[in-house]
Amino acid sequence: MDAALYDSQDGFYAKGGAAGRRRDFVTSPELGALFAAVWARALDGWWDQLGQPDPYVVVEAGAGTGTLARDVLAARPDCSPALRYVLVERSARLRNEQIGRLPLELPAFVLGPALASVAGEDETPQHLPGRGPMVTSLAELPALEFRGVVFANELLDNLPFDLLEWRESGWHEVRVGAAGDQGDELVEMIVPAPAEVAAEGARFVDQMPISGGRIPLQRQAHDWIRQARGLLEAGRVVVIDYADTTAALARSPWPTWLRTFRQHAPGRAPLERPGSQDITAVVAIDQLASVQPPTTISTQAAWLSAHGLNELADEARTAWYERAAVGDLEALRSRSRVDEARALTDPDGLGSFRVLEWEVGSTSG
Repeated sequence: MDAALYDSQDGFYAKGGAAGRRRDFVTSPELGALFAAVWARALDGWWDQLGQPDPYVVVEAGAGTGTLARDVLAARPDCSPALRYVLVERSARLRNEQIGRLPLELPAFVLGPALASVAGEDETPQHLPGRGPMVTSLAELPALEFRGVVFANELLDNLPFDLLEWRESGWHEVRVGAAGDQGDELVEMIVPAPAEVAAEGARFVDQMPISGGRIPLQRQAHDWIRQARGLLEAGRVVVIDYADTTAALARSPWPTWLRTFRQHAPGRAPLERPGSQDITAVVAIDQLASVQPPTTISTQAAWLSAHGLNELADEARTAWYERAAVGDLEALRSRSRVDEARALTDPDGLGSFRVLEWEVGSTSG
């Protein structure tokens, strides 16, 4: 899965895969600017809770081409003068697409102290307040502690995982082997799971419903949560994804939670034509909670409503009604925002996604 998605030459993202209406799948930020407007409001609220720190570091992991960051800056949140927005994107091709869309600066300039000096005094590293918003891009999470937010939208479902299958004799691992005359065909290989792996499976599912049932062991997602929490002196980690419990996944046919996508349609089996399609898995909430139970869990629909989506949608609806007869650009923009609000909160779609938040440290100045 790691190679199929992230290989620098033949991986899905290196060969053009991405989120977007004209790409392979649509995420909430790609629907329009409304998601970013709500996100900007949330950032302001958390900034206030932290005592309005400057710098206020916001790390967006799995930032793709920078759509969300661009629209957050356009929303001009109150925290902008203190804001240090860090895009984290593993794909070099997607990082290159951020150039020109965002006013990117060198990481050391955005995250490191600026040198302030007065004639006759020693130069000492000091942070210069009120210089935001400042934006930079990295290939991995930054190696520093800060007060702020770490955010990931539909990232954890893309992180590679181990796959276990239950048989009458116990837990087995589903591994990948090579077959065919040229060794270029990928096939499943079922082998008995080592004792420690079997114990980990039993930790999350003590009784499998049927022989042949499968579960993911999402160790990389687990480790990502631990690393993200470790970055924060104070603030919160926010994860949005399709998610369920390991036990629920065990009761479901595995192709319903281990899925592939290409050009907005279901793809082929995960081992077919590696690099040609996205591979995702429903995120197991209980496995993330084994790091630390989330402070809150909600649906995306409820979370967006709590942070002002309804107010923004009502404003757009009023503007649409007032200018519908005119049919100008403002009217069309307002109508689009109303439609976007409906899609973001659809209980059978994006609205059912889970929002998990971990608060870290003090939430006051």
